[in-house]
Amino acid sequence: MKYEPIKASIGNVFNKHPQLRILLYKLLNILLLRTWHIKKQLRKLFPLLGPHANILDAGSGFGQYSYFLSRFSDNWRITGVDINEKQVNDCNLFFKKIGYQHRVNFKTADLTNFNEPEQYHLILSVDVMEHIEEDQKVFKNFFNSLREGGMVLISTPSDKGGSDAHSHDDDSFIEEHVRNGYSIEDISQKLYNAGFKRVDCMYQYGKPGSLSWKLSMKFPIIMLNKSKLLFIVLPVYYLLVMPICLILNYLDTIFEHQTGTGLIVVAYK
Repeated sequence: MKYEPIKASIGNVFNKHPQLRILLYKLLNILLLRTWHIKKQLRKLFPLLGPHANILDAGSGFGQYSYFLSRFSDNWRITGVDINEKQVNDCNLFFKKIGYQHRVNFKTADLTNFNEPEQYHLILSVDVMEHIEEDQKVFKNFFNSLREGGMVLISTPSDKGGSDAHSHDDDSFIEEHVRNGYSIEDISQKLYNAGFKRVDCMYQYGKPGSLSWKLSMKFPIIMLNKSKLLFIVLPVYYLLVMPICLILNYLDTIFEHQTGTGLIVVAYK
């Protein structure tokens, strides 16, 4: 199932005006369960950052997490990097229009080659590592780019069906994924091999979250891959399912899960 063309179509609609892009961020904050989990973890890490933090948004996409981070402190400096040059240019233009260009900057870069020694207090990587074959190189680059005591926060599918694949023979639901997901043991060992001294892993997308993902993401993506005309019916669809999804998302964030289709990982240098 191709996801990137749908993202591009959404971006074309919401890039027409800064307020439309802010609306997109608000919709993503509500719609995407991963955002609920990421924000929960970020709020736990914020007290460790200090007043003058440098933060890397590694695989910044639409820039919604950079926007979230930029609103917490005028003294934080945020760098977003993405391999998609158009998205990088769109993000730089948007942040310039809203007057945030002095604290948020975006660059086109391949994370397998991106290495800025001891620059960052925090690195954020959301739904990126499942797209990169040479993950060990990226984890080593993250380690090198962090200052001593720095942290990396990663959200990625687990091997418990995180790409809607439930056996080694299944293909990922998202064709752009190069792996169906990580086990806790696999990603932990790779981060330790990169040099990190502590790794905390937690499952997300338990039973409530997995159902919410199917209702809010999987089924709409299937519909839109069949016809872009179905964009017209999406608002009605979401009006019907969003109350259910919000309840499911909330439940997913308040419980600890013994298993789940997603992972939240925090590694400390």
